[in-house]
Order: sequence, then structure tokens, then C-alpha cells
Amino acid sequence: MVDVLITHETLYELLRREKSRDEIQKLDDNFYGDVLTYIKDKKAILDSQKSKDNIFSSQEVQKTKKQMDNVYGILKDLYERRESKIINLALASSRVDGKGSENLLDVEKIFHDKVKEIMNFQRRGVLDNLLNGRIPDVSEPKGIKSDIENKILVRFISPVPKFKGENGFIYGPFEEHDVANLPKELVDLLLKKGRAQMI
Repeated sequence: MVDVLITHETLYELLRREKSRDEIQKLDDNFYGDVLTYIKDKKAILDSQKSKDNIFSSQEVQKTKKQMDNVYGILKDLYERRESKIINLALASSRVDGKGSENLLDVEKIFHDKVKEIMNFQRRGVLDNLLNGRIPDVSEPKGIKSDIENKILVRFISPVPKFKGENGFIYGPFEEHDVANLPKELVDLLLKKGRAQMI
């Protein structure tokens, strides 16, 4: 998506598009930063209006407050719709290694990867064990907490096919510019091979 000036109208349009389409919609990489700037500017306008002491300024204050409330409602709805789509996307990609995460913002890709990782863990623990004649087991393997703590955020600089990590998790496939939160050992290997860079 091209840089879009954030206004009440553009936020409403982004929400309308997100509501009307099944797939997650592309947002500008700096969307959250632009939204924060817009909110900060609106708050400054509100403060300026409050400092004036006349009958028209009180009407303007009410109008600006209402617009701010609408913006917060739009942002909440937009976030929740995208969150739901990310969870569904992670669920689908944990079942079938599919794509579809290219329209996610960096922070959303991290969320997607974590949800997918949890779903993969659950699927292996229950379904794979059942299909192999074993009792379902979803107990946390030893060291999983340290594995989570040792993850590093990277951006891929060239495509990488899907692969299985030492921890048994399936990673990828990744395209150029994709962002992922990966264990340190994998990051070291990807950096060494020139496939990714740390963020």
C-alpha cells in the first residue's frame, strides 16, 4: 500500500475494506506510527480548543471528542478483525504449509508465528500421537521457556524453503522481506548463510 495520510475518513475506509474482504488487507509498514501521530495531533487540537473560552469552542471540543471516540472505536474494531484473521491464518498454515502472511505488519507476523508455533505444538502432541497409536501428550518439553527467551527477530533477505528446526518445529517457507522470531541457533545459521539479517 502507498503511504496514506491518516484521517478519520481513511481509518474508516481501512476498516470497511478489512470488513468486506476475507483476506487480511495490506497496511503501510509505518501504519501504527502514523496513527499515533494522528492521535497526538488530534489531542493537541483538543487541548487548544479547551483553552479558548467562548461558546463556539465548547461545540468544537464536543465535536473533536466525538471524533476521537469514533477513531478509538475504529482502531479497536480494525485491530480485532485483523487479530481474528491472523489467528485463522496461523491455524490454516499450521494445517497446510500455506502462505498468506505477506500483508501482515512486522508486529503481526510475530503474533502469527507464535500462534502458529503453539498450534503446531498442539497438533503434534495430540493428533500426531493419536495417529501413531500413542496417548496424546501436550506437556511442555523441557527447555521450552528458554527456547522462547532465546528468540531473535530477523528479516529475510532471500527466500528460504520450509525446514524443520532442532526443536521439531516446522519453519517457513519464508520470502524476501518476511519477518520472523526464531531461535538463536537458527538465526546464527541464517546469518552465516546470508539469508537473513537481525532487526
